[in-house]
Amino acid sequence: MNPNILLIPILVPIIAGVLTFILPKSVKWGKEILALIATAITMYYAAVIFKAGGEGLRLFVPWTSFGINFDLWAYHFPRFILLAAAGFEILLALYTASFMEGKNRSKEYFAYFLLTAGLANGAILANNFVVMLFFWESLLATLYGMISVGNKEAFKTATKALVISGIADFAMILGIIFAWQLSGTLTMSEIHLEPMGLGAAAFVLMGLGAMAKAGAMPFHTWIPDAAIDAPLPFMAYLPAALEKLLGIYMLGRISLEMFTIHMNSTMSIFLMTIGAVTIVLAVMMALVQKDYKKLLSFHAISQVGYMILGIGTGVPAGIVGGLFHMLNHAMYKCTLFLTGGAVEKQAGTTELKKLGGLFKLMPITGVAFWVAAFAISGVPPFNGFVSKELVFHGAVETGIMIFPIAAWIGAIFTFASFLKLGHATYFGQQSPEMPNKAPKDPGLAMTVPMLVIALGCILFGVYSKLPLKYLIQPVLEGRAILEGHAGHMEFWTFHLNWIVWVSMACLVIAFLLHKYGVKKGQGQAYLASEPIHNLPVMHTLYDWAEARVFDIYEWFVNGLLKGAAWTVFKVVDRGIDAVYERLIVFVGGVATGVLKEYHNGLYANYLAWVVGGFALLVLYLAVLVK
Repeated sequence: MNPNILLIPILVPIIAGVLTFILPKSVKWGKEILALIATAITMYYAAVIFKAGGEGLRLFVPWTSFGINFDLWAYHFPRFILLAAAGFEILLALYTASFMEGKNRSKEYFAYFLLTAGLANGAILANNFVVMLFFWESLLATLYGMISVGNKEAFKTATKALVISGIADFAMILGIIFAWQLSGTLTMSEIHLEPMGLGAAAFVLMGLGAMAKAGAMPFHTWIPDAAIDAPLPFMAYLPAALEKLLGIYMLGRISLEMFTIHMNSTMSIFLMTIGAVTIVLAVMMALVQKDYKKLLSFHAISQVGYMILGIGTGVPAGIVGGLFHMLNHAMYKCTLFLTGGAVEKQAGTTELKKLGGLFKLMPITGVAFWVAAFAISGVPPFNGFVSKELVFHGAVETGIMIFPIAAWIGAIFTFASFLKLGHATYFGQQSPEMPNKAPKDPGLAMTVPMLVIALGCILFGVYSKLPLKYLIQPVLEGRAILEGHAGHMEFWTFHLNWIVWVSMACLVIAFLLHKYGVKKGQGQAYLASEPIHNLPVMHTLYDWAEARVFDIYEWFVNGLLKGAAWTVFKVVDRGIDAVYERLIVFVGGVATGVLKEYHNGLYANYLAWVVGGFALLVLYLAVLVK
């Protein structure tokens, strides 16, 4: 097979995106048709590339003598991610065509959507760090563009996303420079380092860049803002699906290929700590949200913690669970955001107190929601149950019980928050405050994508051995991580061990918490989390979080930038004033005193000064002429 085929998934969406920008507004449905054609072509060639098998396809074009080469390589891991990304892109193109109909700047959104698809595919296939960084950093521009298409506050959120992502990407670039210095190559597949000394710094910096792309803490704070300000299809595409695939894919390459992370090593504990903290803190924020989209946005952050925790365990079951959870999360979180878009479009709001009773009015949307909600909560037999159990097994195998405990705490509050969201939106009485009194399921363009992906949540749970065998397990084959785990390649055979029983107990606890919260909220489901919100310590922490005390962007803007402004004002501006007010005035005073001695009112002295000055001028001119 001709390796030039690798250029098609990159160039076709990019060309379509450029054409969308210049497409006349008078061409009705032009942008939608371009998007569907481009994503369909991308999907077809992603499938062709995936079927190539073996060592895959490699396109290598030498550029410079010092290691910067145009190098694309589609072995199993990038082939699998490319196929998954292409599948989401075609479904989201169909959904967006209906959702964005009649909205201002929809043409810009489609253009940025297509450019993002092409650039992401380039980052996935890249096998040279410089090539990867070109595509990776270009995604910052399209990220900014896609968010800015939203409401009037969207530009502020877009700037916030750009700054936070830029800081994380700068860390990644530093890590890449360190890895280059240690290995002497920019070819990603040729880098094999130990995470010690400068290698540890390279791993941490590159890992932070990858985890930030996936939305892990503390680089997450733009996501809840984007949930409110950006177009909803953006949330279903980037934070829910594509950025998880990209970020965890890159973290997987760093942890499994470029470095070797052993169980309970320093780097293993570093990853597991970030994963556990992300799970618990983000799910606690999700629990108390009273807006459909914002609640989902915090779960988009929390769930990435399971992926990082799984990879960080350094054991096959945990790693496979983390990678499988990456794929599963893209499915159920994309579905959840698509249902949120349907509710927003049909009911006119996503505020939970203004919703209620929608299941009988929007049954298709309701079914898709509950399938995805059960999947993300780890309810069997849905896909999230399988991937979470693998992560739990991997975390328990490390022997450091704080990590599986954090994961189980996350499981409790995940299910509790989705019981709250589903109850407040789809059951109970319809709120009199609902803007649209007669909502109904949207058209096929919006319902088909959410149903197709929801069906995947069921199939990837019931038949989980198939995606594990053909998509996930080959990522680990031949890796050093499998040493001592030769018998662990058959990762998932369901049996009721104590870990599964603990997981089931978490679901029961979540149900009881929700039931208690609804009772305390006088039957108002959207108030079900108030008993936890009002706990003494929790109430203070939530207030701090709402005040953005933990927001690194606020630290940067209010801390670093304002501190720099204060320094410039106090040191530079006030310093110049001090120089003027003291030094200049002092020198001027001395000069004035000296000149007063000669300015004594005697005309003879003045005449002597004039004659002397004239003589000096004549002498100067004589020297010039000579």
